[in-house]
Amino acid sequence: MKKLFLFLTVLFVSAVNAQNTKQDTFKETNVTLKINIDALYGTLTVPDVTKRCPVALIIAGSGPTDRNGNNSMMKNNSLKLLAEALAKNGIASLRYDKRGIGESKKAMSDESTLVFENYTEDAKSWINFLKQDKRFSQLIVIGHSEGSLIGMVAGAKANKFISIAGAGESADKLLKEQISSKSNKQIEEMTFPIIDSLKSGNKVKKVDPILNSLFRPSVQPYLISWFKYDPQNEIKKLTVPILILQGNKDLQVSVSDAENLSKASKNSQLAIVDKMNHVLKIIDGDNKANFESYNNETLPISEELINKIVAFIKK
Repeated sequence: MKKLFLFLTVLFVSAVNAQNTKQDTFKETNVTLKINIDALYGTLTVPDVTKRCPVALIIAGSGPTDRNGNNSMMKNNSLKLLAEALAKNGIASLRYDKRGIGESKKAMSDESTLVFENYTEDAKSWINFLKQDKRFSQLIVIGHSEGSLIGMVAGAKANKFISIAGAGESADKLLKEQISSKSNKQIEEMTFPIIDSLKSGNKVKKVDPILNSLFRPSVQPYLISWFKYDPQNEIKKLTVPILILQGNKDLQVSVSDAENLSKASKNSQLAIVDKMNHVLKIIDGDNKANFESYNNETLPISEELINKIVAFIKK
């Protein structure tokens, strides 16, 4: 991929002050990153401190998940709450809408042109953006779900890396496991050959209409590019300190995923957060309560998660 000619523009569109029990305040500013003709949009959250402070780049998960951890079907504000919690502990952050999502929707005009490397190159550009800001003392990449893999690939220039609910196997294997656990043999026989073909780098011309949501022709280039990356291989390449966080109430990513990542990296420490689910909320109830939390913006995120992240960054 050709090196992108980068223009950085900070738009001081709005500032929002918030306050916690310690009387610490922070400011949120809308920022724009221009890459050639494309523009990506994010929110920079900076605590009101006089000294230089750490800054975290927060990378959202898969699908149409925006900078706050929400999409059109759910609003839990998980990543927004994370950014605010970090700010209250003296840590700045930047969270952004990936291309094709939220305010950055126009940066992807055609789904068929999107590949996984677009996301990793965009993350690298945001990292360069933050490293040029003299207010910050160190840069930490925090990747949630698919954002974990994006962060691994992009985070070589970061000072530290944090994976939250990151998969421990390549996406093709995970997809097969999910299909096997929820479908019958007939569905496996229909889907597994498609996955194998895409894993080999070959598009599939004929896809049964009932499988279009997963394997429509326009999404196949992305799947081919995504399947190439094995998180266990990518995390080995990082030489910076790594924190791997995983909740044991997560219905999408398992504790074994986190353990696999931890085993693959000599620079990592692993922490299992009791009762935390995929959207960082604490679940005391059953699966119904778990799913309901995905659309509960007032439910706070895990305090244990926040404490472990803050301790790791300030270590």
